[in-house]
Amino acid sequence: MGSRGIASYNEPDHQPPARNSLPTRFVRGFRQLLSEALNAVDEDSGKRLGNCIGVYAFYDYDGEPIYVGQTKEDFATRVGRHLRGQRTDTLAYRILDPFEVAEVELWPAEHTRQLPSKEKTTAIDQLEYSAYLTAIEESKYRAILNEKIPPRSRRIELPRSYHFSLIPSELREDREHPDVRIARRAETLGRVAAVAHERGEVSAGLRRVIVIQAIRLADLAAARLAYAEGRSRPTADAINTQALVGNLLSESTEERTSALDSQFLIDDEIDH
Repeated sequence: MGSRGIASYNEPDHQPPARNSLPTRFVRGFRQLLSEALNAVDEDSGKRLGNCIGVYAFYDYDGEPIYVGQTKEDFATRVGRHLRGQRTDTLAYRILDPFEVAEVELWPAEHTRQLPSKEKTTAIDQLEYSAYLTAIEESKYRAILNEKIPPRSRRIELPRSYHFSLIPSELREDREHPDVRIARRAETLGRVAAVAHERGEVSAGLRRVIVIQAIRLADLAAARLAYAEGRSRPTADAINTQALVGNLLSESTEERTSALDSQFLIDDEIDH
């Protein structure tokens, strides 16, 4: 006898289901929480966050920062393209796995919207670079999955931000299971490596992302092994990220600094 489960599609003729009912329960819950985040109100401008421009960051299930970006469109458009599977560079190149994103942080910059173009660009670049440096500081790997390092800018004190979880609480345990994450992370690494292989001529930033994703995979897999063997998780310095990927503070070779200068920039460049 054939299966009568929901996945077998053995029902007789019926009305087509609503399109928004077709995704899995997890995807529906994820998108609902994302919509609620974008519908929250920015206290400074009084606008929906989804209608604001500014800077955003994504975090994984461990609270580890994984990506920082900016948008002069609005958060609903840009963040939505990242996390709803619509085409962006980070998805086209397989850099970012949207299922690895557990949290999002938004820094609205509506006060810059009416500024002259050059001033607006400068202000948002400063905000993005400052959020990027903070993410590097907070990362156990001292690295995140940005293919392009934000333009090096004057560091500012970060303004008010809004931080949201995007994972339905009742589904989080299964999604954050280490074996699930190791498998997805390995798949993501394989895909981005395939992009480099198939295209051949790719940016150094994309090749840097391959190394960083390999570091993230190795760390998670090693932690799982240690747990299975009853050992403590390897410490953050078990992998020397800087030795593998070099300076992560600027893209241009003319702007690259020595390791000592880089550390100074991260620790002391906050403009009060």
